[in-house]
Amino acid sequence: MPKENLIKTIKLLVVAIVTLTLWFLPAETFGIEGLTIIQQRMIAIFAFAALMWIVEAVPAWVTSVLIIVVMLFTVSDSGIAQLIDPAGYPGAATQEGAKGALQLAGLINYKEIIAAFADPTVMLFMGGFVLALVASKSGVDVTLARALLGLFGTNSKVLLLGFMLVTAVFSMFVSNTATAAMMLTFLAPVFRTLPEDERGRVALALAIPIGCNIGGIATPIGTPPNGIALGALKDAGINIGFLDWMLMMTPLMLAILVLSWIVLLVVYRFKSPTLEIKIEGGAKKGWQTTAIYIVLIMTIALWCGEKIFGINSYVVALFPVGAFTALGIVTSEDIKKLDWPVLWMVAGGFALGTGMKKSGLAEALVNSIPFAEWNVFAVVVGAGLICWLLSTFISNSASAALMVPILVTVGTGMSEQLAPFGGVAMLVVGLALSASFAMALPISTPPNAIAYSTGLVKTSQMTKIGLIVGAIALCLAYGMLFTLGSVLF
Repeated sequence: MPKENLIKTIKLLVVAIVTLTLWFLPAETFGIEGLTIIQQRMIAIFAFAALMWIVEAVPAWVTSVLIIVVMLFTVSDSGIAQLIDPAGYPGAATQEGAKGALQLAGLINYKEIIAAFADPTVMLFMGGFVLALVASKSGVDVTLARALLGLFGTNSKVLLLGFMLVTAVFSMFVSNTATAAMMLTFLAPVFRTLPEDERGRVALALAIPIGCNIGGIATPIGTPPNGIALGALKDAGINIGFLDWMLMMTPLMLAILVLSWIVLLVVYRFKSPTLEIKIEGGAKKGWQTTAIYIVLIMTIALWCGEKIFGINSYVVALFPVGAFTALGIVTSEDIKKLDWPVLWMVAGGFALGTGMKKSGLAEALVNSIPFAEWNVFAVVVGAGLICWLLSTFISNSASAALMVPILVTVGTGMSEQLAPFGGVAMLVVGLALSASFAMALPISTPPNAIAYSTGLVKTSQMTKIGLIVGAIALCLAYGMLFTLGSVLF
């Protein structure tokens, strides 16, 4: 057996052993009063998800699909009869058996679990993916990039800032991976013209992941952790509109970008005073391009005018999907190219949250943990640091999907302590931001990997800048949340 397969097998065995141990342990072992069999199964499923996302024995989206399937078969009201039917519970006719049957309370409606695949937040991201696909297919993204970068001239320092800003703007609406690939294409000719000893080459290469990762925080569709946080808050009765999110996060994003620009200039100062970026290609001519611009403008206007038009951002996200398919701009082949693994990855996180809430596990945890004794600063910042650390080694989507359900439960239990700072929303939003600030390794995010693939950046250089920018971003973000959280939320 090849070494890689052996390691993967060992990982899977460890996950299986831990999951089954939690599944079959006596309920009293967990120290949660009144813990039901369904709730215990949810604990085991949660542990399975966490370990699988961390060890990455299979792709993250596969784990998400497995979560949903296992939940349907073991904790839903349409699961395996021998596992969910009280009448079929061993010894149900006896007093002890009847007590055991009672422990099966909290079964989850199977429709609510399956609905995770079409959660409104998943639809929000699908709309964003369709916009990105159409912009790339038509060349509209290249035209917009040329127009925006043309505003910054040829001065090396100013152009670096412009490149970071343009990358960030695209990442607000387009997937980080697609944005990074596009921007690298624009920079490739510049890299070839710069001398080997030009330290600014490193700054330009690192501008790709910084612009992508930081830019994504500015809109709900910019990065999956944003959507995961908004979806969880929506389920908890807290609605944050598209424009509301942008108004909060765009100033923070710009502040972090400017400071990151300064860090890059200090650490990797340019020798060449000027740079010239030539962007070939552009938008195709014809009615379809005109239609794309119109639909794009209308979609952004509807997102930003949510309170004016009364259409929430989740519904608006389906407008470009309907418009482009009706016009024949998006075909069945294009639909196949959507980033379905990301959508299914996010769906698994929502299914976990549904399971914890509907089974009663979330409430049981709130009642069993003495949140009143916890220090609010330690909980908020500690959770952010843990999520940041996890996201350094696993996908930020996976870390957010793993931790957001927990934080919603924790925030509910600490509602009084969190109230002066913005409540549960402040806690969960902080977590989502922390996931996006993890960019210290080539494996941390796809844009990091793309920047590393240029061969211009060493791991040590990426780690140095990633840690500095991450620390700056965390300080600014939590400073904003603690000081303005009560106003923002």
